[in-house]
Amino acid sequence: MVGEVPFTDIHMDERTIGSVEDVLRSGRYVKGPVVEEFEESFADKCGTTYAVGVNSGTSAILLGLQAVGVSKGDDVFVPAHTYFASVSPVLSLGANPVFVDVDPQTYTMDMDKLAERIVDSENPEAVIPVHLYGQMAEMEQVTELAEAHDLDIVADACQSHFAKRDGDYAGSIADVGAFSFYPSKNMTVAGDGGMLVTDNENIAEQARALRNHGRDEDGVHRHLGLNYRMSEMLGAVGREQLKYIQEWNEGRRRAASIYDKKLASIDAVMPPVEKDDNKHVYHLYVIQAPDRDGLREYLDQNGVGTGIHYPTPAHEHPAVIDRCGETTRKSAERITDRIVSLPMHPRISEEEIDKVCTLIKEYYEA
Repeated sequence: MVGEVPFTDIHMDERTIGSVEDVLRSGRYVKGPVVEEFEESFADKCGTTYAVGVNSGTSAILLGLQAVGVSKGDDVFVPAHTYFASVSPVLSLGANPVFVDVDPQTYTMDMDKLAERIVDSENPEAVIPVHLYGQMAEMEQVTELAEAHDLDIVADACQSHFAKRDGDYAGSIADVGAFSFYPSKNMTVAGDGGMLVTDNENIAEQARALRNHGRDEDGVHRHLGLNYRMSEMLGAVGREQLKYIQEWNEGRRRAASIYDKKLASIDAVMPPVEKDDNKHVYHLYVIQAPDRDGLREYLDQNGVGTGIHYPTPAHEHPAVIDRCGETTRKSAERITDRIVSLPMHPRISEEEIDKVCTLIKEYYEA
């Protein structure tokens, strides 16, 4: 009999636990060869020329924006539905986040709305397409608009490690791609960490300097940077986890397929939509449902954990309103009242998924 079904399972694979022992014995904990090996392997797997390890996904976005030249007064286009870390680096640089509504089925940036916002902008500089929940944004259209309006692309792939679109990996179709290794992500480093990827040598060099107080290889501080370094121990775990990320992603896709089939008969629920040209990696399995709060309470009473990602549209947070004023993005506002994240991780069983879906069916058909 299936017991409680936790929302996630932050699991450190036994194959990766021993990876830090050599680092602990070495006495070399920062700025060593292990992070460099992790960077090289990550870039190779992602299909980019360079990768730069940092201390968080937020830092990867921030340093990417700095490296492409975003500064005070620039307009940066961001989706209205995303985690706030897609927005806070823009604010930190004194730039203006211009919020773009999202596709209510895929939750990624609406390309027609992006085109409208670019035309209305007085100082367009960059766009941050977010590959939300594990599915890539429509990068062909993003690239076309960026080329037409001379915009830099800093892709937020923090939830989409090795998702694909038309054969290209998340983060690789951009001037900069940014990844997070926060413990709940598809791939972690047993702590917090991030990775910046690029094909541009100058951007990579600037990012390496910016993560180390703006210091170049000659010890000269050429930029205003801070400490965003990744430790050797985290790099060791990441290097090992990189070997298994595809296996774990397939576990998530297996779970999503089971959910899709079991939820298909429940008319009240809208499962996530995977575009034909995408390979979704399901960092989160997000449905839309009426009476969302009542459903969550019922699931909780029966031992099923759920989440909401994210309950507040990005443009409605006080930190943004104070800087940019109030605005309305209808699709983003509508879905935040309906979205529910169901239990998802690579090891979730069919029996556990069946319990979740049976309870959802019971709730709406009672």
